[in-house]
Amino acid sequence: MALGLMSPLAFASQASTELDDAQRSGEETVIIESVSPKAKAKPESKPEPKQAEDQLPDYKAEFVAVPFAFSSESLSTAFGGAGVLKHAGQIQSSILGIGVYSTNNSWVSYLRFNDYQIPSIEQWLFSIETYQARFQEGVYYVPSEATINGNTERVVTLGDESYTKFHARYILPIGRGSQGVLNSLGRARGDISWNPLYSGVTSLKFSPFTQSRELEGFDFLPDEAKGLAVELDWDNRDNGKNSTQGGQTSFKVTRDFGTGSRNSWTTWEFDQSAFVSIDSNEWFGQQILAFNFYLADTPTWTSGSEEDLHRPPSFAGVSLGGFERLRGYTSKRYTGRSAVLYSAEYRVQPRWQPLQEWPVFNLYDIPWWQWVAFAEAGQVSDDFSASALHDDLKWSAGIGARFEVESVVVRAELAFSAESNQFWIMVNQPF
Repeated sequence: MALGLMSPLAFASQASTELDDAQRSGEETVIIESVSPKAKAKPESKPEPKQAEDQLPDYKAEFVAVPFAFSSESLSTAFGGAGVLKHAGQIQSSILGIGVYSTNNSWVSYLRFNDYQIPSIEQWLFSIETYQARFQEGVYYVPSEATINGNTERVVTLGDESYTKFHARYILPIGRGSQGVLNSLGRARGDISWNPLYSGVTSLKFSPFTQSRELEGFDFLPDEAKGLAVELDWDNRDNGKNSTQGGQTSFKVTRDFGTGSRNSWTTWEFDQSAFVSIDSNEWFGQQILAFNFYLADTPTWTSGSEEDLHRPPSFAGVSLGGFERLRGYTSKRYTGRSAVLYSAEYRVQPRWQPLQEWPVFNLYDIPWWQWVAFAEAGQVSDDFSASALHDDLKWSAGIGARFEVESVVVRAELAFSAESNQFWIMVNQPF
């Protein structure tokens, strides 16, 4: 059984997502509460007017820090800490920092400035994040030099990783976005409908990025990616941390325009989630069926000559495996041109909640916990076709427990697959 205990890159990625979800859900990061416009039968009905800037509540910066220790195959025993400064200069903004050092001389650093507004530029939010790491005994799945476009093999080697991303997010003035950017970040309080003109938050995000990975002994592999990602997202969930209705739809296109020493390539990803609430009973106060569909492709995969193909490096391209997708396999276990994944979860909140009375747990605010059973099926293929993507589907299934601890969702999961078992401790819901 492999242990996926809060790997730093995963933690950084998910923690930044957690900040985004907290702000869209109206939790501590943003103290604005807004009322979502209800679904209207008449097209001429208009959402409620946005709140005036001088009516916004007072706020003050709040700093929270958490030390942690964990063990993993890549890092051995590691120690570190994470700190978040909420309301960092602006009411909706935050700064997240993470640092890790391990007994095998590996290290990780991550810093993100999240959701800043520029005066007089309405409907826009800006963020920037940067990540640097060195893994003395990193575990990777890479192609051999003789079969660079074939199957991958598992290797343990020295790896240097980094990325920097800038995000410019435009909130469309429809649905809850018509109330203004700050008010659109509040939790949905009204009815959820499937009309984006009146329900949810629709946004368009532009993310220029640079990313690299250098592996000792694998100099023949591409080690750099630079480009632009553009994502159209409709977040129609009632609550990003604990969704009970609605869903989320996103479509992202990533383009590396290439240089003389680096080939150009393009990928796209489509992600759709949906949530259905089931009646409560004497055992469970909440029962939710959660579904997710993921489809991705690399349309430039066959472009160019056989020796000069326009394909992304495996660390930047389409993949399955890890704490979000196909959780019974290690991170990026399968890489290729295209991928499909079907996920389903049964989430329940027991009425029995003894955690606030247990030692250690009683030191924190834990308003709810959740039991989860999940199943996934997916495939990665070098052909983008229904038959290739559904041939010999890889499966994963498991159980887990999730908690909201001081406004952060923590999940512990045991996932099984035909190849291995994985135990993950991570933040945020997988979808």
